[in-house]
Amino acid sequence: MGARTMRRFGKEGGVSLSGLIVVLAVLGAIALVVIKTVPAFIEYRAVKNAIAAAKAAGGTVREIQQAFDRNAGINDISAVQGRDLVITRDGNDVQVSFAYEKRVPLTGNVSLLFDFSGTTDPSGVVAVEEAGRAQ
Repeated sequence: MGARTMRRFGKEGGVSLSGLIVVLAVLGAIALVVIKTVPAFIEYRAVKNAIAAAKAAGGTVREIQQAFDRNAGINDISAVQGRDLVITRDGNDVQVSFAYEKRVPLTGNVSLLFDFSGTTDPSGVVAVEEAGRAQ
């Protein structure tokens, strides 16, 4: 056997128990954040789809709000109600906007705060944000 085929038998490889515990703790913390925040983003997508459906239903402001509330009841939306929507008309063109905050408690007194907003306006300008800046 040549010098090139000699191996060192004294050196062991692998992960120590303390290293494994640290990795599992980090993965657990990441999983906690993901599990707690995914429902907030699912609700946000449901709100965006509901305002699009309410706009498509058309009609008066009250009819759009009622269409949103019906969709919200079906999709379990609790963050926004029909009366919270900002509905603007420019001639026959109707745009629906919303904005809300969602606080997601993580553990103890630690929580995450999300600012969600959306609109049906193709320009992407949320009427709620414009109203907030004007004040």
